[in-house]
Formats: sequence, C-alpha cells, structure tokens
Amino acid sequence: MEYPEIYKLSAAEARARGETDLFRASQKLNIACKHAVETAIRENFDGFHLKGCCIEPVIAEYGIDRVDWVLANTVQTKMSDGRFSRDNKVWAGTFPIPGSDNSVFEPRLDYVVESHPAVLDGFIGLVRRERDREKALPEVEKPKPSIRAQLSAPPAAVEKPQAKNRDREVR
Repeated sequence: MEYPEIYKLSAAEARARGETDLFRASQKLNIACKHAVETAIRENFDGFHLKGCCIEPVIAEYGIDRVDWVLANTVQTKMSDGRFSRDNKVWAGTFPIPGSDNSVFEPRLDYVVESHPAVLDGFIGLVRRERDREKALPEVEKPKPSIRAQLSAPPAAVEKPQAKNRDREVR
C-alpha cells in the first residue's frame, strides 16, 4: 500500500522552497498518527500487559515509516527519560528529524506521543520487531501483485520521442 510521503525538512526550509503545503499535510498526518498510537495504547494496555496486535491498525493506517518517524521524534524529545530503553534511544537517534530555529514555534512537539513512557517503550519495541520481521522476509514470501490485477490494469502511458528539429540543433 502506498502511504503519503513524510516531509523531512524543517518548516523554515519548507517556506524557503515554497513547500509549506507539503509540510502542513505531513504535519497533520504526524499528529493524527500520534493520536492513533495513544489510542492503541489506551485500548490495549490492561495495566500490566500491552497486546502485541495493538500496532497493526496504526501501521495499516499510517504506514510503518510514519509510525517510526513519530515514535523516534517522541523518544528524541524525551531522551533524558530513563523509562525508554537504551536500544530505543539509539534507534531514535538514527532519524534526522529537523528542529526549529524559532524558540516559540517548535512543530515537532505537536506529534510527541504522551502515553506513559514505559508502556510506550514496549509499543516501540513491537513496532521495531515488526520492521525487522518485514526486512527478514525473503522476496519470495513478500506479497506480489496478482496477475489478474496486472492484466486488467490499463497500459501505462508511454511518451513518444519527439522528432528533433535539425535547424535548431546546436552541435
């Protein structure tokens, strides 16, 4: 399944490039993903255990890349919290999430997951194991598009090469 791309530049860079719409759209999805993670934890933590299947609807809705991005951002902003495992802190540090130069406006804070850090650490572990499981699947086991779907799809448009205008060609 195709998921919207994560905008990985800062708000200032988006403004400079004229891509504020892309930044805002990605920011909205990051915030929605944060709320989905909080809901999944709230509905699947019984006080002692977090159900392993709780990550599935969040990943299905937002894609594992965005879930990783939101979780890594959360750990990066709470790096001094000892309830996150060392491994998860190292993992989160591998994501180049840009901050803001503005001391008043920090968009990253809008998608920091506010669930209990110890439970959230377990959620992150589940997501990371799912990512590792996907990477370990051999190509043969990964889902392939059906032949019927490929045959019934309209042919891709192919651009015809344009004839060169020899009078204007520079040599």
